[in-house]
Amino acid sequence: MSKPRILVTRRWPASVEVVLSERFDATLNKDDVALDSGQLREALHAHDAVLPTVSDKLPAALFEGQTIRTKILGNFGVGFNHIDIAAARQKGIVVTNTPGVLTDCTADIAMLLLLSVARRGGEGEREVRAGAWTGWRPTHLVGTKVTGKTVGIIGFGRIGRAFAQRCHFGFGMDVVFYNRSAIDPMEASRYGAMQLQTVEDVLDISDFVSLHCPGGAENRHLMNAARFAAMKPGAFLINTARGDVVDEAALIAALEQGTIRGAGLDVYEAEPHVPERLRAMDNVVLLPHLGSATEETRTAMGMKVVDNITAFFAGQEPPDRVV
Repeated sequence: MSKPRILVTRRWPASVEVVLSERFDATLNKDDVALDSGQLREALHAHDAVLPTVSDKLPAALFEGQTIRTKILGNFGVGFNHIDIAAARQKGIVVTNTPGVLTDCTADIAMLLLLSVARRGGEGEREVRAGAWTGWRPTHLVGTKVTGKTVGIIGFGRIGRAFAQRCHFGFGMDVVFYNRSAIDPMEASRYGAMQLQTVEDVLDISDFVSLHCPGGAENRHLMNAARFAAMKPGAFLINTARGDVVDEAALIAALEQGTIRGAGLDVYEAEPHVPERLRAMDNVVLLPHLGSATEETRTAMGMKVVDNITAFFAGQEPPDRVV
């Protein structure tokens, strides 16, 4: 019996690619060049499974036609707002994701961004590399103290809770959060956190605001001009969620006008494009979507996909099915 034919859209950890090649008739992207829409459309017509990442856009138009061969999209990542879920469902295509395994590393990156922007780490690192540091002095790159401040979290899922734990137990921060559904107060207290009723309630009292909510239409531009204006004066924004959660034009305006003091970003609206005005700002720390970028986590994510598509082709329910 022939093996299912699968396409992997980008390079994955070598150990995962070995397993995929052993179990399936796998086409790997050895050059690690992003596929364009035409190539992705062709993949859907020629393979039993396509294994996309957040960098692969699969809008409804790609699912048009009657000759689609793909029966499962094994998404490499938790978020799947880059896939038109309704169109996939209409075609009977199963979609899976990789929850759980990237929680700690993404929370670590959020903490790195918070510390870096508060203590002006990016500015200092660039100054040293440029050979422009003239020595220690009392007023040099004075930042903001982190310990004991209030952090507000938007979205209290796995990553939001892991981030709260780091903030409260690692830095003695007061933690407040907004979540669409109610969280048991006893559960929230495990992370030193307290739930507030609205996003605005969180913004009003937080020295740092960290986003940990899903992307997609429901949360598109959740952080807009009005909400930047509602933030505590001198506060910072941290985003490791999805780029579309933030209105980048409104964020740039808020930073340039001093409405907020700074931002730490790992995700962007039109990745890999980052607006020049953002790149020019010293009070912004910019990372290239590194949230899950550790060897351990990326391998675990890949093996989650392996488990999902292996189960599917064995006639079993994929453990991480979202559609």
